[in-house]
Amino acid sequence: MPSKSLAPVHFFSHGSTMMLGEESSSADYWKCCGDEALEHEIKGVVLMGAHWDCFGDQIQVSTNPNPGKSPVAYVHPSKYVDYKLNSDLKTAQRCIDLLANAGYNVSGNDTFEWIHDVYLILIRMFPKGCPPSTIISLNARYDPHYHMKVGLTLRQLRKENYLLIGTGGAVHNLYRNRWAPMLRFRDNFAQDSPPEYWALEFRQAVEDVLINTSGPQLRRAITRLMKHPHYRDAHATDDHFMAAMFVAGAAGDFEDKGTTAVLGAETWELTNMCNSQFTIGSWPKPVA
Repeated sequence: MPSKSLAPVHFFSHGSTMMLGEESSSADYWKCCGDEALEHEIKGVVLMGAHWDCFGDQIQVSTNPNPGKSPVAYVHPSKYVDYKLNSDLKTAQRCIDLLANAGYNVSGNDTFEWIHDVYLILIRMFPKGCPPSTIISLNARYDPHYHMKVGLTLRQLRKENYLLIGTGGAVHNLYRNRWAPMLRFRDNFAQDSPPEYWALEFRQAVEDVLINTSGPQLRRAITRLMKHPHYRDAHATDDHFMAAMFVAGAAGDFEDKGTTAVLGAETWELTNMCNSQFTIGSWPKPVA
């Protein structure tokens, strides 16, 4: 039976920068998840995104006490410039210690400026104020087992009421998107033609894995998706799928066997980019 004392884990597809500026069912779901987290008085949020990676065998944790935000295209600055980020230095050091003890070549980075893959989600989830947050980098070798073990190493934070989030993409291949409606009309949600076959097929494969597997079986199934015949169509580069590996590790222990996942929302952008929003597990129910 799954544990009843663990915070849920989210795999969010952040999509294009315009997901920060435009309303969508995904934005509504992010807000609902944020409201629920606040109701359960989370200690903080630990995120692995898709736009920060480190060379060699290293991984880094953001220790910038006052991080800035990398600017984003096609979004009015009023949507993000005044939002104050809240860097959780104590939890950052805790993550560094846990990862070092697990054998990672890990260090803090006190100059890193946060990128839209992370703060887009935080703004949408917590519009009234950023909770204490910790950002974990990728490793540029994009080894799925490496990133899965990061999630497994930090999984224990779920027992302490931390919310773990992987923010990447279910189907995210910028080279195969159709950009004309956004460039001409600023319409990222235009669907002047249906998504292509490869995008639909891989999107379905991701849902099948997350909804129908759990525990160690989830870890195995997620890594196998990188051998799916349409994986390289859906992900021209591996960076946006490493968030799924992080999530599978964070929610893929034997203790998680039987924990159900839900597809909370889904938003198609630029014809072929599928922004699926998954939650694995749920908040413990109050004792009557």
